[in-house]
Amino acid sequence: GLETLSLRMKAHSENAMEIAEWLQQQPQITKVNYSGLKDHPGHELAKKQQSGFGGVVSFEVAGGQEAAWQLIDGTRMISITANLGDTKTTVTHPGSTTHSRLTPEDRKRAGISDGLVRIAVGLESIEDIKKDVALGLAAIR
Repeated sequence: GLETLSLRMKAHSENAMEIAEWLQQQPQITKVNYSGLKDHPGHELAKKQQSGFGGVVSFEVAGGQEAAWQLIDGTRMISITANLGDTKTTVTHPGSTTHSRLTPEDRKRAGISDGLVRIAVGLESIEDIKKDVALGLAAIR
């Protein structure tokens, strides 16, 4: 409910920042998109407009769609869905779900590569989330 929204959003944002920083250190990840990261092109604007940076992180996996799907299929705790805003962490492949109706050219213009994965970071233990993403990364062949 609304009574706990500010507490939940703070936790979502803190977990998302930690997972974004962790993802930047993973060799299979070629790019991390999260406005909380200082090197994100919209960081300064987001800092002025918001009190936090939200709970959604996207990142590109080397190896394109096949590697992205392997990562997603390799997770165990994270739910595979295109939903956002749940208390539990969810993951999706935007190119084949939420943005599948766009042409490949339109997806490219929108910055949606075949290797893009989106995580809506939930309220679970950040260590559990990292472990599950690490399982997914280990599943990439």
